[in-house]
Amino acid sequence: MCAQMTLTHNRDGFDGALGELLVQRGKLDQRGLERALRVRGDGKDSLLDLLPKLGLVAERDLAEATAQVLALPLVAARDYPAVPLFDEKLSARFLHESRILPLADDGETVTVAMANPLDRYALDAMRLVAEREVKARVAVPAELEAAIERLYSRSRPSTTIVGSAGTGADDESVEPDVERLKDLASEAPVIRYVNQLITRAAEQRASDIHIEPFEHHTRVRYRIDGVLREVEPLPGPYRQAVVSRLKIMARLNIAERRLPQDGRIKLAIRGTPIDLRVATSPTMHGESVGLRLLDRQSIPLDLPALGIGGDTLARFLSVVERPHGIVLVTGPTGSGKSTTLYASLARLNHVERKVLTVEDPVEYLLDGIDQTQVKQSIGLTFAHVLRSALRRDPDIIMVGEIRDRETAEIAVHAALTGHLVLSTLHTNSAAASVTRLLDMGVQDYLITSTVNGIAAQRLVRTLCPHCHVPYRPLPELIEQLGLQRYGQEQELILYRAKGCDECHGTGLHGRTSLFETLVMSDAMRRLVLRHAESNEIHRLAVEEGMRTLYDDGMTKALAGVTMIEEVLKVTRDV
Repeated sequence: MCAQMTLTHNRDGFDGALGELLVQRGKLDQRGLERALRVRGDGKDSLLDLLPKLGLVAERDLAEATAQVLALPLVAARDYPAVPLFDEKLSARFLHESRILPLADDGETVTVAMANPLDRYALDAMRLVAEREVKARVAVPAELEAAIERLYSRSRPSTTIVGSAGTGADDESVEPDVERLKDLASEAPVIRYVNQLITRAAEQRASDIHIEPFEHHTRVRYRIDGVLREVEPLPGPYRQAVVSRLKIMARLNIAERRLPQDGRIKLAIRGTPIDLRVATSPTMHGESVGLRLLDRQSIPLDLPALGIGGDTLARFLSVVERPHGIVLVTGPTGSGKSTTLYASLARLNHVERKVLTVEDPVEYLLDGIDQTQVKQSIGLTFAHVLRSALRRDPDIIMVGEIRDRETAEIAVHAALTGHLVLSTLHTNSAAASVTRLLDMGVQDYLITSTVNGIAAQRLVRTLCPHCHVPYRPLPELIEQLGLQRYGQEQELILYRAKGCDECHGTGLHGRTSLFETLVMSDAMRRLVLRHAESNEIHRLAVEEGMRTLYDDGMTKALAGVTMIEEVLKVTRDV
């Protein structure tokens, strides 16, 4: 506590110690620290307030460093109380603004969680409310605000935020003028609602936000771990104001409501930089908006971290690390193909190699790689950009997707002239990709000459490591699923979801990849040249050592990574 009091009166001393520790831990570079100090200047804000606003340090990293500098405990999620303390004396608004929450009261001292333990005003105010001494702990702001919302909020947050956005909201039956929409979108309640909508999605690890208008209501849903979950609906009269706010942030034309539009938003959420892809589309009852949240820090661009390991990883690297040829990753929409290609590029990206990408859209920005986004409306197609890319002397080219014969032929030409080409296809299995290329009109001899290998991928939800429950499967289930191949019958253990506070009662947390890699061998080339069926190609690939999606999934289920229900759900069609 002495260290806290000394540093409280010496802001420069605290900022210096905090900045030095963050740099030592690799959470902040020297240039970022100097930038934050310039922004701070002689103002009242400390680095504790500025660093998250500038998007330079994640909140948890900042909280851990603050706890060490001030020699204070860090509050864990389980430390928050089950019932509110001093409920009649404290309002949610005060707690949110002061970023403070009482954790425990022993009759003499009240322990509080604080985002900024140096905030003397908040400490004094809590001391007056509690009428006893106050002892501070350092809290992660996201966890603190979630606890305040859970314990002290007495109304539905969406309605409270948007419900105050002026009177006489826009009538959906009347075409609003552009200036009125701009005024509504610029009002504080609408801005606050949109910010909270995005922040909550990021906190809940959502990959997408969907705002969908219907005749009598507007539905809002988050996609979390691949599953859509409905949240508080958006009050209908304010739909256009919220949509206009999102379009302004994405630099779209708010007056154009008849045609689809695409844009991008860059912002920092709790100190973490986030990119949002925004897509609007007209429907019968107004504009529908889809937002894709792209947080590179939450998705490590590393193949083992994505769930690709062991022999499967070795087979995949054996084709990706060749100097030329084509490597394809296949699977349905949302199966993680692009992320796998990004992770592959991150592995191949060296200063002595020139790497280009042609994407629609660019999802993650990679340092040291030239990335181009396709734009069909001005004729900037995959084929057009690829032709230009080949004249820029690349070593590696990533094509977001091979959609037509022209793109496929240019990719084949690039591989024949000494380039490594990475791309995706929409097929159900690795073997079916050969048939797909033939259907596109690519000659069989060109496929055998250029394709190094084809990988297929699916995503499955993973079990919460804190609460998953083991069980012995019935003999009938073992026989039906062919589990004998993966171990002795008496040793076979599967796992099911239970639910706890860590996973918000779902029993599931995050996703991992199921993967299979077909390597183009001489025997495989002979099958391709005689246009063999995909099931025959698949059988040969298994004989040559390919671990199938089903095998990969069952191995992960027996290891307690996922459930057999998840595996069966995504492998029934392969």
